[in-house]
Amino acid sequence: MAVYTHLGAEELARLIAHYDVGELVSSKGIAEGVSNSNWLVETTRGRFILTMYERRIETADLPFFLGLLDHLSAARCAVPRTIHDRDGAAWRMVGDKAVALIEFLPGVSPSNPTPAQARAVGVALAQAHLAAHDFPMARKNTLAPSDTLAILAQCGAAALGTIDPHLPAMLDTGEAIVREWPEDLPRSIIHSDLFPDNVLMLDDRVTGMIDFYFACTGAMAYDLAVTHAAWCFDDAGETCDHTLGRALIEGYESVRALSEQERAALPLLAEGACLRFIASRAQDWLDTPEDALVRRKDPMDFTRRLEFYRANGQRAFA
Repeated sequence: MAVYTHLGAEELARLIAHYDVGELVSSKGIAEGVSNSNWLVETTRGRFILTMYERRIETADLPFFLGLLDHLSAARCAVPRTIHDRDGAAWRMVGDKAVALIEFLPGVSPSNPTPAQARAVGVALAQAHLAAHDFPMARKNTLAPSDTLAILAQCGAAALGTIDPHLPAMLDTGEAIVREWPEDLPRSIIHSDLFPDNVLMLDDRVTGMIDFYFACTGAMAYDLAVTHAAWCFDDAGETCDHTLGRALIEGYESVRALSEQERAALPLLAEGACLRFIASRAQDWLDTPEDALVRRKDPMDFTRRLEFYRANGQRAFA
């Protein structure tokens, strides 16, 4: 997507002057993300990411999100820290919108992950889970299976059927997931959206996990299941790469071993992860006009993943 809000050079320079990062040299809008405007900012002291929060993110949640970045960064996790302004504030207001300046981390997101990269991501995820145990804030997961099932129900079976005739069946599947959902698994603060485009890497080393704006208090094994669904399939969700899956889980368990209860729950947790992305994609599909310039994402890509987990159970993670 394009940057939502335009900030001119003079306005950006005045904004950067509130931070002890040197003088503005250049800035460039980053055409990524769906909820924020982002700029790559270069000053006389280095590079930074400037984020303006446009929608979906409440200002009241920023102490949690930005405080979490600082907490994990201080614990030596591969997470960018927040750059506080000269008054010590983690964000500022520009008009009626909040902005934050965040550390720039080197690296690129992998388009075709290798097993070594998947293993490194598992390690980094487990390290973040352990480091977040003593983070003093909490945030409710507003995208639990019951929430995402409600989104699908709001879309309605008839409308879902216009996307794909098989999609309305996810309403019954979602009800089964909600009924069976485990509520007593070990918890921490979780990322819950760790797709490859939210990870920066140099070769096989994770240099940054970014976009923590879905982070919440939740089951650590669920976060691992989300990452498995995001990393281990082709784009259409038709083929699972078991080598990537094994590497991801082995990397995770090299830092934090899963309990028997967590391992047994992985297939259901992965189904719940898929249900979430089915619901969000279906909602966006129905809300986006056919002639819009934005390319709609097919919810069936995650329906196929969900059906794979349901059909294979523990074999999906073997």
